[in-house]
Amino acid sequence: MIGLQGKKKTASETVRYLSRRICPLAVVLFMVAGCTKKESAPEVQVEVQAVHPTRGPIAAHIAVDAVLSPIAQAAIAPKISAPVKKIYVHRGVRVKSGQLLVTLENSDLTAAVLDSEGSYTSAKAAYETSTRAQVPEDYQKAELDFTQAKANLDLNQSIVTSRKQLLAEGAIPGRDLDTAVAALVQAQAAYEAAKQHLESMKSVSREAALQSAQGQLASAKGKYLGAEALASYSEIRSPIDGVVTDRPVSTGETAQAGAPVITIMDTSELLAKVHISQLLAQRLQLGDAASITVPGLTDPVEAKVTLINPVLDPGSTTIEVWLLIENKKGTLKVGTPIRAFIASKQVPNALKVPQVSLLTAQDGSKSVMVIGADGVAHKKAVEVGIQDSGEAQITSGLSPNDQVITEGAYGLDDGTKVKIATAGDDAKPDAGKSGADQ
Repeated sequence: MIGLQGKKKTASETVRYLSRRICPLAVVLFMVAGCTKKESAPEVQVEVQAVHPTRGPIAAHIAVDAVLSPIAQAAIAPKISAPVKKIYVHRGVRVKSGQLLVTLENSDLTAAVLDSEGSYTSAKAAYETSTRAQVPEDYQKAELDFTQAKANLDLNQSIVTSRKQLLAEGAIPGRDLDTAVAALVQAQAAYEAAKQHLESMKSVSREAALQSAQGQLASAKGKYLGAEALASYSEIRSPIDGVVTDRPVSTGETAQAGAPVITIMDTSELLAKVHISQLLAQRLQLGDAASITVPGLTDPVEAKVTLINPVLDPGSTTIEVWLLIENKKGTLKVGTPIRAFIASKQVPNALKVPQVSLLTAQDGSKSVMVIGADGVAHKKAVEVGIQDSGEAQITSGLSPNDQVITEGAYGLDDGTKVKIATAGDDAKPDAGKSGADQ
């Protein structure tokens, strides 16, 4: 027993001895290995994706929300109050301009038209009589009276002249000359009266008679046309081509003057009335291309600018712009909310890079990261023009030969060694991680 205990004690002491000798050696070896690994670590390269700038057209688009409205709309209201006699259309029916839609009770109006027509016919007959018979006859009589008065004056003048000569010769007594002179005075007075009457007929009487006849005829015609117009108000016709969208009255109900009984919309073309700032509106011109996206439709629908209001909206200080959309098939519906995109400023041959490659500093300046010939990323300041549809126009700072980093540039330090990731790489570059690793 004493021998065994001695052997156990010797083994325990041996373990303690070895641990004191081996542990410091392990620590030294670990430190040496760590130093060797740090010294032999390869240079870090960040995987990125890059492209060369391209040239091509680019256009700025203005995006704004709107609601579709019809190109034309008519809420037709009667001008008279009367019971509805008959309705010829219902909702959803297409109608033509001038088509009869509703008839109101009009028996009393028809009778008034007949009465006015009779008065008008009588006035026309009176006018014909005045202009073709009565007035010409009066004028002719005045001319005849003037001619006779002149002939009588000439006759009496010659008698007086003859009797003066005979009296001088003593062939007749003096009273015969006095009688001839008195007859001459009477003939002169008759001549002056006939002449004045003829001139009056020429300048006043004939014109007044004609105006009087014309006035009576015009009055009768006006009453007749007024009665006809009043009767026509009982027939409600469509002022435009379109579709009946509302019909709030039914047969037998009383239509009130001024209250719509039929609403018609022309939906062959639709309008998107958008409001944009004055600065954006200044870039637009009539005829500019546009498009709209409609809920439920995959593809955008083409449109164009047809109106740029020259006056600011006083409430919002914006400009109203109308976009015209073809709708021959009736696919689009009035009242649908849409998103409109208007192409404004266009550059036909712009130097472009993806928008994701742009870096924005706190002061708003723009830059991109490019790959140099040494495979190192360098930051280059650029001037940016139009940005649209994921592309940005570069107006200065780049050339088509530059390689612009598109993915992995965010957080990347200037001077970082980079390599372009190939299509077969399993791991895609992580821009945020690349920046953190630096």
